[in-house]
Amino acid sequence: MDKLKRVLSGRDAEEPSGLAEVIDATSLGWGTRVKGFVACFAIGCLCSILGSCLLWIPKKGLVLFAVFYTLGNIASIGSTMFLMGPMKQLKRMFEPTRLIATIVMLLCLILTLCSAFWWRKAGLALLFCILQFFAMAWYSISFIPYARDAVKKCVSVCLS
Repeated sequence: MDKLKRVLSGRDAEEPSGLAEVIDATSLGWGTRVKGFVACFAIGCLCSILGSCLLWIPKKGLVLFAVFYTLGNIASIGSTMFLMGPMKQLKRMFEPTRLIATIVMLLCLILTLCSAFWWRKAGLALLFCILQFFAMAWYSISFIPYARDAVKKCVSVCLS
């Protein structure tokens, strides 16, 4: 009878899997989600600010900046997973409207770390940090309705 109720109510016709039961049992309450979001976002901002402060250290400053700035962006993206949940966040990240922004942002995150650790090119790390900033901004405004259109119009007016 429960199976019939689920089918008629539009819920999944199959019995929930063990993983689904674990996810439902460990889901966080709204207050905990907001606290996790704020904490993770604050850590991300702190890492970015710390990276900016470390930029002025001779020789290793740019590498430290690239690492802390990238970690700050990763923490900031991770903070939204507390609000939406990880699977919904990943689905929304790769929707067609923000697919390019997501790919560019993730690519810049990786390339920043590669240029800081393996290639040891400070100028390249700085360039990827700048691209990372713009990709992150473009990705972030994709969640605000009509924000991208407003930015495009503003830029076109400024350039003409």
